[in-house]
Amino acid sequence: MNKVKRYLLLAVGLFFNSLGVSFVTKAGLGTSPISSIPYVLSLNSTLTLGETTVLFSILLILLQLMMLRRHFRIRDLLQLPVSLLFGGFIDLTMKLLFFVTPDRYPENLFYLAVGSAVLGFGVWLEVVANVVMLPGEGFVRAVCLVRKSDFGKTKVAFDVSITIAAALLSLLFSRRVEGVREGTVIAALLVGMIARRIARISLFVSDFFRRRHETALENREAK
Repeated sequence: MNKVKRYLLLAVGLFFNSLGVSFVTKAGLGTSPISSIPYVLSLNSTLTLGETTVLFSILLILLQLMMLRRHFRIRDLLQLPVSLLFGGFIDLTMKLLFFVTPDRYPENLFYLAVGSAVLGFGVWLEVVANVVMLPGEGFVRAVCLVRKSDFGKTKVAFDVSITIAAALLSLLFSRRVEGVREGTVIAALLVGMIARRIARISLFVSDFFRRRHETALENREAK
């Protein structure tokens, strides 16, 4: 896959990622862990979720620069335009989902499940594109490089930490917890599971068609 196709795939992945975040947020049971701090900030300011997401992303990029210093790669600066695009997509999809206004708990759970599935698909597309990490994953990577830690365990610790920080910020701003609920935990569990399941299905399908293609070539050569 050439670079142009990879960047196009990344853009599509970012759109589905933002659509998933918006669905999860609109479900009214909290938001995804990585969006928890931006969501709390948006609830307590005049800024949109997309705008606070960009600001939080810039902070994560600056922290990476401080930690890695000369080991910070030039290609890592691509996280900035990616963050701007992601923030713009979030604001766009939040407007597109104006009709999502659940007023019963089963509806909340339904939209949460839809959002988690869409977000998982978006994450998978970003992994397939393999161009640049979002600042959240970039920050985790930087911590792993500095502390020589495992990426998976560090990612879990990062998600838990920012979720707790979001809850504390909410208490500080409004004296009650907003934006962090059971949906945050459910989304954290579902998104990774769905992304891995899609990856397995994709691998199975590609292997199936590859074997069919090889069989067809062998039959043609046998004739």
